[in-house]
Amino acid sequence: MDQPMRMKNNGQISITLNSQKRNELSKVTPDSQKVVPKIIPPEHTALKEIEEELGALVGMEDMKRMIKEIYAWIYVNKKREEMGLKAEKQALHMMFKGNPGTGKTTVARLIGKLFLKMNVLTKGHLIEAERADLVGEYIGHTAQKTRDLVKKALGGILFIDEAYSLGRGGEKDFGKEAIDTLVKHMEDKQHEFVLILAGYSREMDYFLSLNPGLHSRFPLVIDFPDYSIDQLMEIAARMLKDREYVLSHEAEKKLKGHLMIIKTALSPSGFSNGRYVRNIIEKSIRAQSMRILMQNSYDRHELLTIRSNDLVFEEE
Repeated sequence: MDQPMRMKNNGQISITLNSQKRNELSKVTPDSQKVVPKIIPPEHTALKEIEEELGALVGMEDMKRMIKEIYAWIYVNKKREEMGLKAEKQALHMMFKGNPGTGKTTVARLIGKLFLKMNVLTKGHLIEAERADLVGEYIGHTAQKTRDLVKKALGGILFIDEAYSLGRGGEKDFGKEAIDTLVKHMEDKQHEFVLILAGYSREMDYFLSLNPGLHSRFPLVIDFPDYSIDQLMEIAARMLKDREYVLSHEAEKKLKGHLMIIKTALSPSGFSNGRYVRNIIEKSIRAQSMRILMQNSYDRHELLTIRSNDLVFEEE
């Protein structure tokens, strides 16, 4: 049976966000082995604040557990240092693997906040980048662009989405120059910033093979699974609640039916998960506004309610 977290030979920790398997494991674990308290001591305000923000996210139970474990590791290491024990600093560079709209950028931003509160990072800001931000047009240009980007990210997190695109052009492509420059800075400034590379699972596995030094520099490799239909509906409900809207019963049925169809029709990499739901909600709110305007009737219940004919799907 796959474990939610497993240590590889190269020291990487691989985490799969699959709460079902974790629940199955917990059922067969003797109570005597469960020594981790559920209640966090009051002095850990940094973790509590981040937990509140994580609570607003749908699913990702193992991700929330992983953030607690990173916090515990950093905190206990500081205590060891205070007691004169060995407390080696470990690089916290990460790799996020998963399809679009599964919460990778949101989690990266929260990790930046946590590391700032824990004094692991001096700024905690997030610099988002993609291939075009790193790769130049001539020899030497790419290395300079990459160095400049790392400089901006010092004290925070450099988040490179679709990082595998840096390795698509072959040996003569300047993307390889960007990879080599990143690897150098990961070593030279490994405790001054956190690098998070993100992208599709299969493509990221290939990307790791392009540079011999790349694989060992990511101690945390995290898989972000697609959302289930129920989780997508919960995301929609939370988005609407934040904006003070509700779905009518018919609109709820219509949205759920559409998500079941579209999730089946599209390939996993072609479906944008939470982002897809957000786009539907935003378009549907505008459609509802137009309907109410044309009706020229501003009843409170109508102002709150998204009806089935308000729903606007992307293919339409």
